[in-house]
Amino acid sequence: MSTSQTAVHRGIVKQVLSGDAVVIRGQPKGGPPPEKTICFSNITAPRMARRPNPAQDNVETKDEPFAWEAREYLRKKLIGKDVAFVIEYTVPGTGREYGCVYLGKDTSGENITEALVSEGLVEVRRGGIRADDPGQQQLIQLEDVAKSAGKGKWNTEEAAKHIRNVKWTVENPRNFVDSHHNKPIDAVIEHVRDGCTVRAFLLPSFDYVTIMLSGIKCPMFKQDDSGKQVPETFTEEAKYFTEVRLLQRDVQIILEGVSNQNLLGTVIHPNGNIAELLLREGFARCVDWSMGVVTQGADKLRAAEKIAKEKKARVWKDYSPSGPTVDIKDKAFTGKVVEVVNGDALVVKTADNKFKKVFLASVRPPRNTTPADSTESSPSKGRGRPLYDVPYMFEAREFLRKKLIGKKVNVQVDYIQPANNNFPEKNCCTVTISGINVGEALVGKGLASVVRYRQEDDQRSEHYDELLAAEARAQKKGVGMHSKKDAPTHKVADVSGDPNKCKQFLPFLQRAGKSEAIVEFVASGSRLRLYLPRETCLMTFLISGIECPRGARPLPGGQMTTSEPYGDEALQFTKEMCLQREVEVRVETMDKGGNFIGWLFVENTNLSVALVEEGLAKVHFTAERSNYFKQLQIAEENARRNKLNLWKDYKEAPETEEVVEDTTERNVSYKSIVVTEVTDDLKFFAQLVDNGPQLEKLMEQLRQDMEANPPLPGAYTPKRNDTCAAKFSQDNEWYRAKIEKVDGSKVTVLYVDYGNREQTTTTCLATLPASFQTLAPQATEYCLACVTLPPDEDFKADGVDAFYDGVANRQLSMNVEYKSGGLEYVSLTYLDSKDDVAQKLISSGFLLAEKRREKRLAKLVSDYMKAQEKAKSSRENMWRYGDFTDDDAKEFGYSR
Repeated sequence: MSTSQTAVHRGIVKQVLSGDAVVIRGQPKGGPPPEKTICFSNITAPRMARRPNPAQDNVETKDEPFAWEAREYLRKKLIGKDVAFVIEYTVPGTGREYGCVYLGKDTSGENITEALVSEGLVEVRRGGIRADDPGQQQLIQLEDVAKSAGKGKWNTEEAAKHIRNVKWTVENPRNFVDSHHNKPIDAVIEHVRDGCTVRAFLLPSFDYVTIMLSGIKCPMFKQDDSGKQVPETFTEEAKYFTEVRLLQRDVQIILEGVSNQNLLGTVIHPNGNIAELLLREGFARCVDWSMGVVTQGADKLRAAEKIAKEKKARVWKDYSPSGPTVDIKDKAFTGKVVEVVNGDALVVKTADNKFKKVFLASVRPPRNTTPADSTESSPSKGRGRPLYDVPYMFEAREFLRKKLIGKKVNVQVDYIQPANNNFPEKNCCTVTISGINVGEALVGKGLASVVRYRQEDDQRSEHYDELLAAEARAQKKGVGMHSKKDAPTHKVADVSGDPNKCKQFLPFLQRAGKSEAIVEFVASGSRLRLYLPRETCLMTFLISGIECPRGARPLPGGQMTTSEPYGDEALQFTKEMCLQREVEVRVETMDKGGNFIGWLFVENTNLSVALVEEGLAKVHFTAERSNYFKQLQIAEENARRNKLNLWKDYKEAPETEEVVEDTTERNVSYKSIVVTEVTDDLKFFAQLVDNGPQLEKLMEQLRQDMEANPPLPGAYTPKRNDTCAAKFSQDNEWYRAKIEKVDGSKVTVLYVDYGNREQTTTTCLATLPASFQTLAPQATEYCLACVTLPPDEDFKADGVDAFYDGVANRQLSMNVEYKSGGLEYVSLTYLDSKDDVAQKLISSGFLLAEKRREKRLAKLVSDYMKAQEKAKSSRENMWRYGDFTDDDAKEFGYSR
């Protein structure tokens, strides 16, 4: 041995090799900090287990008792701590250095050798103890005390319990990962191979595992042609970064996946996720192949990488964005979806009435897998229709259409794809509705795939990892495009422009009455292309009863025709109202060109009436023969009066006193009725008293039938306009009802015998036996004649409430005064007092009198006007603040 050295050195403990040896890292001076292995003088620790080494003897050894406890005692006390140490001697030949280590920055701190001896974790080598050295004699005394107390290894009875059963290999990595269910496992990091690969003992099982950090990759050591390990740029720095934070630290590991028998996982230190820290400092990159298994915080990893890119830190020192940047003011917006383009693009109308086409970021719609030179015939002969021919494209479009059309969505622009190969620039976005990522939902249903990118391409969805996870779930479930079953086919008959085919379909469509359809395309305000799901056919449909201007349209030569005045506005109005919505059509006839003609309804709104009401169409003379002529006339009068669009320059003819020759007398024919329901617009439903016994008998028989043959819940499939049996929520009894709207499991019904509406579920509906459909609906809708509600919302509500209180569930006398828009306007009187209901409400200041010119109604109108003057003078209800009709007389139907 060499002579004793008394110089005091300082450093930080990097690693504990055993119970009597540590690695100490010195202070760095421009380069990597120097390291020194120090063995403790005069003691021997129990030897730790050694794994088989094929390069040597390939023999596995076991722990000596308390070897792990001695190592752990030092690890918990020293790792990462400042220490002072004195090298006492160096062994010639091996160069191994022995000395004494003190906790702290000088030798006044705790003597680690003495601490180990006191705990009974090591044995003093008494052969080398000098009698004249009080420090060494102190070790003998401490050991004697530990022996007498039976501490540590001197407790021979407990020795067998302090030998680890180390499992050096994992037989089935996949099952091993699955058995831990993505739950955090306590572990100690034993070795850092590189910045993103570590070896660790899992506790308390002592499984020895190699973990590759999920979702990232650091610069690594590569083998050159001569077999030498050569580090990539920043390899050493990345390894050092991980080493000083994790080596021999208590951590938690989440096992997440397997790659080529290597375990993938996340290592969580008390100060955070090491992968996130590596990314933030520019020591690592995100990798897609393992990002998909990250169970928590994948978005944080991407965000950390983004920070490093912006700072151009280390591996990103030469970074430049792979595409154009998105202007912050255009980064996010909200709007209403007006069109779904195939399975990956939407047209959104923004708050400032602009239309933006956006593509779902990193999502690829279904594609035709049939080779271009394939001899297989397309399901749709003639011109190609990808929507119906490409497998799952129709299902993808329908999924988005049903979820989004007409709904408000939030749009976040992720990246802009530049124009190339004659394709225009694309705004690629994340679209969400009620917090749900539309692209992720589409991919999760197996109706789209996720785009794969080059590693350096950062032009991708900010939720790319969620998309990959959704695709993995879809593949595991085997849904949509990932199903092993044959893809659904759509054999669609296109009868557009084919008079012969149209003639075959016409009788069937005429007999069907209203047919359900989806608007696939809008060519002009009154010309649409429809898909009828039940008949699986495409048709061109022309709107009846109106004359609508046409917008600009392409000609065969590629030129465009000029738009007729307000043609483009009519086109846009119809598109917003109808495009890709479920509608009902009533086909009346067809023209010579193979186009069907009829009426189209969107949620019970007649499109012809709506266009006329907006001044975007005029009533055509052919409408006189229809049931909607009166509605069209009223709509046109309103548009003309308000000078809307086509009527912008309309000038009314000079007013002349019109003498209405009305020699007819007021027809008085009272019927006894019971009012069963009142609506918010002063309309009401009533039953004829004479039909009461018949209705009661029918209801009793219906309930007996339902009780004797209870329907199977959910067996009935509701369809709009069907008549069914419905269980009323208030009394749990069955009634006849008409289905007005179906929205998933929620169904809106009208109880046809009482006039009230209710939203119920499919489980409360049943098929109505034919024997109960012979009696006509007993509740008829009426409206009070010669009166109107006040314009103020509060007064209007008061008027409706007063009317309801006066007539609900009471027997009254009713006389029909006139008809308008298919609705009968009536007067009501009480049976006992013979008082006119409307007159009493007017005189109480709840309703306004409506001045009408029919001579036969003159007496009735006069009585109502007198009642109104009385209410004014008495300041009743709506008149309590004075006469408000002076400035707005025309608005309420008065002329001065």
